[in-house]
Amino acid sequence: MPHGDDISWQVMRQIVRRWAGPACDVAEVTPLFGGCISTALALTLDTGRKVVLKISAHRVDRAYADEAVQLALLRNAGVPVPEVYDCHTGTLDEPFSYILMEFVEGVDLAAARLACTPEQFEAMQEELAAIVLKLHEQTGQNYMRVTSNGARQFDAWPACYREIYDPIWREVEKTAAIPVKLRKQVAKLHGRLDLLLAHDDRPRLAHWDLWSTNLLAAPDPQTGQWHIAALLDPNCKFAHSEAEIAYLELFHTITPTFLRTYQQSYKLSPDYHRVRKPIYQLYSLLNHLRLFGPEYVKPVCGAIERVSAFV
Repeated sequence: MPHGDDISWQVMRQIVRRWAGPACDVAEVTPLFGGCISTALALTLDTGRKVVLKISAHRVDRAYADEAVQLALLRNAGVPVPEVYDCHTGTLDEPFSYILMEFVEGVDLAAARLACTPEQFEAMQEELAAIVLKLHEQTGQNYMRVTSNGARQFDAWPACYREIYDPIWREVEKTAAIPVKLRKQVAKLHGRLDLLLAHDDRPRLAHWDLWSTNLLAAPDPQTGQWHIAALLDPNCKFAHSEAEIAYLELFHTITPTFLRTYQQSYKLSPDYHRVRKPIYQLYSLLNHLRLFGPEYVKPVCGAIERVSAFV
């Protein structure tokens, strides 16, 4: 019986045996919530071991090679992430792109919040702050995307940020869902990013998609204390770390406990709260409007109003 986008048992068995050896077999397959262009599956092997397979059928998808590089970078920084077992970019002879990795038990952070006590959740917020600090302690020479085959590098953060969001803004700019007046305000803001996003920090490693669904939490089987089990689905960049904090704040992933813990090591400047946070949050919302549609029109309009003083 095939699973997902034309993914047969034969293909899954071939992938598993390529990694674990010819004697290994797939006993059970469970769909997971994955990306919009890939199939994510939990495979239970005949040994009882579970692994995760993210796969795109009949596509040369280099995103998995990027993800493997990013997960290795995070793991080397001491951040809890799944271990990558195998990765393959599709070819004409083997037209499946995939990444095979460790299955980590747990639930997303929103589900964990409902399952644990308030005190346990705040303890997880402290742990999450420590993890994000480990991330942001990793610095680079240039601002850039993290990819498997190199990426354009920038000396200045605003230039890198504009390169990330230029295609997103060009797409959103065409939509009639946002009033013309507000679109013009964003266009003016876009032209002033060099001034508005200037800062005196250096490039720092960022996960770039940290929110509840990409944070896996689990209770310790012996103590019952909840902890952050893994960070999932990175979209890593060497970026301005404040952009990551603004994203965490935007979707209410973090609480004041996180911010208090984080700022014991890295103090957020008044310009973050006054200028940069509302800008970073606006661009994140513009991207969500592009990806998910009309439900983000109202939040985007509100975010544009909040940055109107800058244009």
